[in-house]
Amino acid sequence: MKYVNTAVKKLDADALVQGKPVYTDDLAPKDCLIIKLLRSPHAHAKIVDIDTKIAEKVPGVELILTCKNAPRHRYTSAGQTYPEWSPYDRVLCDDTMRYVGDVAAIVAADTEKHAEQACKLIKVIYQVLEPVLDFETAKDNPIRVHDDDSFAKAPFGYAPERNIITSGSEDFGDFDAEFAKCAYTVDCTYYTPAQQQCMMETFRSYAYMEYSGRLTLVSSTQVPFHARRHVATMLGIPYTKVRIIKPRIGGGFGAKQTSVSEFYPAAVTWLTGKPSKLIFTRQEAFACSNSRHQMRVRARAGCDAEGNITAISMESLSNTGAYGEHGSTVVGLVGHKTIPLYNKLKGGRFTWDVVYTNMEPAAAFRGYGATQGTFALESTINQLAEKAGIDPAELRLRNIAKEGAEVFMTPEIKYLNSTGLRGCITRGMELSGWNEKPHRQVMPDGKIRGMGMAICMQGSGIANVDTASVELRLEDFGFYTLMIGATDMGTGCDTIFAQMVADAMNCPMEKVMVHGVDTDVSPYDPGSYASASTYVTGMAVVKACEHMQELILDEAAVRMDCPREALTFDGAAVTSEDGKSLALDDLASALVAGPQTHQLVATASHGSPISPPPFMAGFVETETDPETGKTDVIKMVGVVDCGTPINRALARVQTEGGLSQGIGFALFEDVQYQQNGKMMTDSFMNYKIPTRMDTGEIVVDFSESYEPTGPYGAKSIGEVVINTPAPAIAQAVCQATGVRVTTLPIKPEKILMGQK
Repeated sequence: MKYVNTAVKKLDADALVQGKPVYTDDLAPKDCLIIKLLRSPHAHAKIVDIDTKIAEKVPGVELILTCKNAPRHRYTSAGQTYPEWSPYDRVLCDDTMRYVGDVAAIVAADTEKHAEQACKLIKVIYQVLEPVLDFETAKDNPIRVHDDDSFAKAPFGYAPERNIITSGSEDFGDFDAEFAKCAYTVDCTYYTPAQQQCMMETFRSYAYMEYSGRLTLVSSTQVPFHARRHVATMLGIPYTKVRIIKPRIGGGFGAKQTSVSEFYPAAVTWLTGKPSKLIFTRQEAFACSNSRHQMRVRARAGCDAEGNITAISMESLSNTGAYGEHGSTVVGLVGHKTIPLYNKLKGGRFTWDVVYTNMEPAAAFRGYGATQGTFALESTINQLAEKAGIDPAELRLRNIAKEGAEVFMTPEIKYLNSTGLRGCITRGMELSGWNEKPHRQVMPDGKIRGMGMAICMQGSGIANVDTASVELRLEDFGFYTLMIGATDMGTGCDTIFAQMVADAMNCPMEKVMVHGVDTDVSPYDPGSYASASTYVTGMAVVKACEHMQELILDEAAVRMDCPREALTFDGAAVTSEDGKSLALDDLASALVAGPQTHQLVATASHGSPISPPPFMAGFVETETDPETGKTDVIKMVGVVDCGTPINRALARVQTEGGLSQGIGFALFEDVQYQQNGKMMTDSFMNYKIPTRMDTGEIVVDFSESYEPTGPYGAKSIGEVVINTPAPAIAQAVCQATGVRVTTLPIKPEKILMGQK
């Protein structure tokens, strides 16, 4: 292979570093209406009356929508394949406000100034209600967050009368009996906060009407095809009336798997016929969009005297906030992507509750529940190793699954086709100096260093649900156009697919053009989420290339008057056994001119019945100041098994970025609210994310396996890389200080109070 498993520069690298206008707001019409949203100051309130008469007189105001005149069709904003496993609990403008920031009115005017002025002149009379702000008391609380006609289209146990999105449990063997037999056990409860995605480009969308009366929406979205369904459902119009175009995306990290900004310009443009746009401020992106789910997870684990882990239980309570998008699916990964790491189980249990509260909605965030579950279970395994007197890395090496092993308690894969986890652990030990350095060391300046580690797994797409399609065209003069619906959000999937085509068709990458996503012309793809693009869409690309090779040989056989089986194709020409040759360029040109013209087009779709897990081992060295409790990361090592890394450079930066976000989750990021439900951490002034100065030395390596169901042996890498820092850092801090922090983030005051 010439391109796969190499470090190829991203196709859009030059344009991005040169600052060329490629993002949504760069492309919006200059004369479009500007939208501003009047948001609720209350966490829970009923709109008794809303008066827009004075606001409507502001010059330039084109439209004001409220609960009195806005379309009222129930929808979900969750970017999931239909029927979504999320409740239809939203309308465009409701008369009930369910969190501080909920939308009371939509204003569209000719300028931002006029729109903001009109918002201030709207008079709203609220009946303020008591909110539910403690997710541990939300279940069966007499205060109902949703007392309306919300409903679910999938059977996940939706019970809004109890403030419940979903509840359930799964068992493997007899957990209680096996836990009781264990020589060593740990039972601990952990808390993880909401976390903001903090992508560089906030939510933004613009809309315009086509000459044919169709609505076109250009949006920074991870899920163009799902967004089309969302918008059509919200407006109550046929899907054929909506077109979604995705330009470059300035990051998403899962936030844009939920439709957030799309509904408002869609409604304004559909009702006025005029182009409109909405650009979220940074404050709105923080407080009025979505975040990672806040969770409480109780983890229990036990092993026998030899260190065989035979019993694991995970009990999770998840806070979905005011609306339920992704609530019922995120929680599944808490157990499904953690418990199966350990392969000697005799008893396992996973239970969950997901509840409504009057807080900002939670939705998708890189890791999607596995991040919270990994912190809980891996912290518990580290404690179990300490109790059993076994090195944490050795305990894991004794218990992880080998290739071909049966996988417990996960519905997405029965047997393990590929795993490089053992290599991840052993290589991580080497790179971190795990066996050479003391795991607690007092430095000359009095600061204390500690070491910790953790392992994790994720998935590759959603088994038996999402299917991706691609179209490969042979163009005149012998180059290829690849039509995809997958959404490159800065991760480089366009480049990765071009690498696959170049290798499969044995041509230079310069001969492969990758077309961006437009729901009118792109083949269907669910979008970029669930670590699916490389594994699922990539396999469709491979299938399309195989089909194209067959089409080229079939066409050449006719034109060369040779038996099909006597021809070979080397990427540049078709050659027969007797030495005849037909250049691809000549064949392609002939196909678009003359009486026998027809373009060669290969289409392929792929959906996988399994979701093979990528694995990772993370090792960290920290340094804590015992006088202040401040902890710094000295070195973070991440070794990943993503099967075959298609693009080693992009895989490396994906890992580095995920580790940085994981460090932020462990040490800094903490969404905080006032007593009235207003978010306090709604800017970069008061919400700390790690800079390059906070992450220490980051070392990345790969322990390659070969996944037979993936393109060129590839699995995913996008999400697995965020999960190990939190439990590894918590262990390192405990080694250094003796304080085990079970509530993230690991702030200095928690360490100092623990020491007292």
